[in-house]
Amino acid sequence: MSARNAEPAPASAGGPGDPGHVATAGLSLSPFRGLRYVPERVGTLASVTSPPYDVVDPHRRIGLETADPHNVVRLILPRPEPEDNGERPDRDTRYRHAARLLAAWRREGVLAADPRPALYVYEQRTAADSPSGELLQRGLIGALAVSGKEGGVVLPHEDVMPRPVADRVGLMRTTRANLEPLLLTYRGKGGASGVIERTVTGEPLLTTTTSDGTRHRLWAVTDPAELAEIGRDLATCRALIADGHHRWEMYLRLQREHRHLPFSPWDRGMVLLVDTARYPLRVRAIHRVLYRLPLEQAVAALKPEQDGWRLQRLDGTLADALAALAEANRQGGNAFVLTGGTGERLLLTGPDQPLLDSAVPRDKPEEWRRLDATVLHAVLLDRVWRVPDSAEEIGYLHTAAAAEREAAQAGGTAVLLHPVDEGVVRRLAEQGVTMPRKSTSFGPKPATGLVLRSLDLG
Repeated sequence: MSARNAEPAPASAGGPGDPGHVATAGLSLSPFRGLRYVPERVGTLASVTSPPYDVVDPHRRIGLETADPHNVVRLILPRPEPEDNGERPDRDTRYRHAARLLAAWRREGVLAADPRPALYVYEQRTAADSPSGELLQRGLIGALAVSGKEGGVVLPHEDVMPRPVADRVGLMRTTRANLEPLLLTYRGKGGASGVIERTVTGEPLLTTTTSDGTRHRLWAVTDPAELAEIGRDLATCRALIADGHHRWEMYLRLQREHRHLPFSPWDRGMVLLVDTARYPLRVRAIHRVLYRLPLEQAVAALKPEQDGWRLQRLDGTLADALAALAEANRQGGNAFVLTGGTGERLLLTGPDQPLLDSAVPRDKPEEWRRLDATVLHAVLLDRVWRVPDSAEEIGYLHTAAAAEREAAQAGGTAVLLHPVDEGVVRRLAEQGVTMPRKSTSFGPKPATGLVLRSLDLG
């Protein structure tokens, strides 16, 4: 990802030591007393971590739950036993279960608060032979001042869905904790990065390697001079939300709920800030699975002669199909791979301009109107297939292989997309234009469970 995804904004008077300040001109990142697992009370640190809640599929969730009785997935995706009357527990019951677990783990010494507030330097490193290839990423975890997009400090690039936002709001409101950091990118002037590079030469608070081969390390920055240097650098920057739009909206809603409180801990939310001038992120596509639309019906609903759709049968492996999709993307126009997950894959390109003009809203930049995700939702889902945008109808999968498996199990259709170029994401965000939800997947994503933020600790 290019370092230009978030340009500097005017300086802010706020700094990391001002817990009540809500930034209006630049980023304000506060230290906090991190809540961390006590190594002696768990199997391994790796066994209690989890990916972010929205990329944990049901199979992986079971694996995480059985890896260690204290795995953080039990907090971010709580699943209590049914009530005494045998009825399925409702959301509020699950949230209260997570709050009870969190309190019990603190009481039992499984989780303990660090003695001093800190900003945390977080490093992820993968080996060259890992599935994602060699990668090194470093950033800062802290409590960021929450502000809406109208302030121009934190820029969203995707729309959100009400249901996941409400779910996360209920969980955080009940647990009174930030359970996982959001991933944000910025472009600094070197001050914060300098502190990071000096910090990683010292002894880390923790080191662990997760099952995907990624090594994670964490350090605490508590020196007032270094915190001030970070604050001066970040106060000249704005950030792009790379991952965590629903959780950022959660922060905004909970901030509004508690706006009557002076110097409220709800005015800040835990994030990982990565300076992409030094550590570019990777952008991947998020694929769709249409649970109730079999592939045969999806193909039959297309009208090639009338609307200019073109279908090409693809031979070979899934990797070959994604390569064909990438080539079609390079040639311009819109392109998708359709598959039922049982071996047959079709490359769909088009449609003709008249259908685009009639189906895609005209009140957005042309670059937005041409996005594959825009055409998928405005033309194919709304106009051609008439599939409602609901959790019962559409699944969002982060890998093509998982989308194919899901389509095969449901008897539906997987729609595979090519990643959006990072420059497009940045340009639209800077114009205040959000992309269709679940358009991109930035990474690597921070592991959940290495550090938590309890609002009861300030």
